[in-house]
Amino acid sequence: MKPHQELLTQAIELEAAAQRALFEGDLEAARTSFRQASRRYRQSWEGAPPGSYGRLVGMLKSSVLAGGGDPEAAYVLEALGGQGEGSPTASYARAVAALICGDAASAGRASEGMRGGSEAFDRTADAVSALAADDAERYAAALGQIVDDFEQRADHLTGVAVADTALMLEQLAARRGIAAHLSSAVLPVI
Repeated sequence: MKPHQELLTQAIELEAAAQRALFEGDLEAARTSFRQASRRYRQSWEGAPPGSYGRLVGMLKSSVLAGGGDPEAAYVLEALGGQGEGSPTASYARAVAALICGDAASAGRASEGMRGGSEAFDRTADAVSALAADDAERYAAALGQIVDDFEQRADHLTGVAVADTALMLEQLAARRGIAAHLSSAVLPVI
């Protein structure tokens, strides 16, 4: 296995451990594992072939769920630069990073590039664009759809059923004062 693949595997395992810790109510252990996962995602990005944008999304998601995200968002925006045009995954990373950095206009524009990647990406784009516009009602509706879709699945990361995208979005929405505060078995308390 190549080093970047090994680091990606470690990141996924750490993220799953963090999610399990959330369900066990151990927020400190969850945040520690999310921070470690974020670092591994970054390390795996740095050694991965071009176009491995999902690692940047994983890095951002884990860092936000660890309670941070600002340095990682700046790193993502710099790492992406002008690359990834036409990639829904690169647009996802760019949109979330811009939102974290407080650039709502760029987040809204980048969220449009997420569309067409998948139905899940479209729903996430709806939520991100609503957050960028500070539209609490539209955000809550989009988040509800993300959670509803996720509840239809049996598991996610290595058998842990956590709607991590929704959790990340709720953390970002809380920073903007428009969290939806949805209650679901797949949304443990952070």
